[in-house]
Amino acid sequence: MGKKEKTIKMGVAEEPLKGDNWDHTAIDAESRLLLSLIPGKRTAENCVKLVEDVKNRTGKRTDILFTSDEHAPYVKAIEKAYGIEVAASKKPGIGRSPNPRLQMPSDLCYATVKKTRKNGKVVKVERTLVFGTWLLLFLYLLYSSVSKVINTSFVERNNGTDRGKNARKQRKTLCFSKDWETHNALSYFVGFSYNFLWPVRTLALKGLDGKTMQRTPAMAAGLTDHIWTLKEWCTFPVPDS
Repeated sequence: MGKKEKTIKMGVAEEPLKGDNWDHTAIDAESRLLLSLIPGKRTAENCVKLVEDVKNRTGKRTDILFTSDEHAPYVKAIEKAYGIEVAASKKPGIGRSPNPRLQMPSDLCYATVKKTRKNGKVVKVERTLVFGTWLLLFLYLLYSSVSKVINTSFVERNNGTDRGKNARKQRKTLCFSKDWETHNALSYFVGFSYNFLWPVRTLALKGLDGKTMQRTPAMAAGLTDHIWTLKEWCTFPVPDS
C-alpha cells in the first residue's frame, strides 16, 4: 500500500497506513460463502476480530471444523473466542485458589496445513490437529460434501477469485493501491458482493427438467433465492444494528 513494508519508517504518523495490507478471511467450504473479512496488518488483534466475527455470524455454534495455515495467532484467537472458563481444582492446604483454565468445546475441531515450497513448487504438506480429537475430525471429514482431507484450498481459491475481480490486488502491476481506506473499502465491496452476485461453477445444480441452475454462495447458504444484480445489492436497505 503506497510503498513496500520493508521501507516503512517507524514512528512516522502516516506510515502505519502503508505497506502490507492482508485480507483475513473466513470461507464456508460447502457454500463458498465469505463469512468474514478483516483487512489490515497481519496482527494477532485482527485474527481475534476475524474469529469473533465468525462466531457471531454462525450463531455461536461450536460444532465446526476450522482449518487454516500455520499462522500462530489463530490458535490464541480461537481459544479466546470459544474457550470456556472452568474452575481448576485446588490442592489441599493453605494457599490461593488457582486461576480458572480455558477448556475448548468438545465438538470443535481446528487443524492447520503447513506447505513447504522449493523452487516455487509445493514439495511437502504437513497437517496438524490443534483442537479436538482425531475421531471427531474423521467424522467431520467423512460427512463433508466438499473435501475428505484437511486443506485450505477453498480460501486460496477465493483469494484467486478476489484478485481477479480487484485489480488493486493483482501482482506486479501499476494498479496497486495508494490509499489505505480506499483499498479497504473496495476489498469489502468486492468481497461481499461476491456472495450475492457471483455464480460459482461448482455450486450449480441440475433441475428435474435437465436445466442447470446457477447459484451464488448466498443462494447455496440459503440467504437468497436468486442471483442479485449490482443495483439490487447496492440499493438494498441496511437494517439498523
